Amino acid sequence: MASRTIENYLKQLWLEQQDTRGKYVPMGKLAALVGVTAGTATTMVKAIADSGLAKYAPRAGVRLTRAGEQLALHVLRRHRLLELFLVEILGIDWSDAHAEAEELEHVISETVLARIDLLLGHPSVDPHGDPIPSSAGKLEAPKLCSLAELHTGNTTIIARIVDQSSEFLRFAQSSGLVPKAQVVIEHTNPQAGAISARPDGKEPVMLSMVAAAKFLVRPCAATRGKRRNK
Repeated sequence: MASRTIENYLKQLWLEQQDTRGKYVPMGKLAALVGVTAGTATTMVKAIADSGLAKYAPRAGVRLTRAGEQLALHVLRRHRLLELFLVEILGIDWSDAHAEAEELEHVISETVLARIDLLLGHPSVDPHGDPIPSSAGKLEAPKLCSLAELHTGNTTIIARIVDQSSEFLRFAQSSGLVPKAQVVIEHTNPQAGAISARPDGKEPVMLSMVAAAKFLVRPCAATRGKRRNK
């Protein structure tokens, strides 16, 4: 069984590779993600590579092997199921669930995890809209776009929030910009880098394009319409 440290490295590598499209992750980037020095990260990565879970190239960085990806997805499955369990069953605020799941994901047994999965009705996403890998280590992630890509007059549904810091999640909750919420784009101003979005039953929320990009939505087809700025 992989240690807690190895599991954390594999999970962070997998998440980072989704942005780098499978390319090598630079050691400095990985070190920052796991909160250690570059030297410490390199020592651990070499050990992980020796176990066959990753490939290490001194100048390029590191990337997961197929075996490493499978183990990373199992860790991610534990984490996201635990987050949903903590929020839906135990009533823990979703802005705090991530940190709690980080602790529990390394100690929970597969038997208990299977019972949690059954209790929750075999969910496909966690409280933030992140897809939950299957027990077989497969992950189906639908194509989504962001609020920043939409046009004035578009109506969409919040599907996922990619910034899961406590501060941002509390902002999203208070604004009504949460998964499954219907949102109307009332105004976009690319020159000012701002967008006004109105969640159903809530007041309009003014967002910077940077913040709007952190909300993933569906359907993406709405972005094909003609931009109608006012």
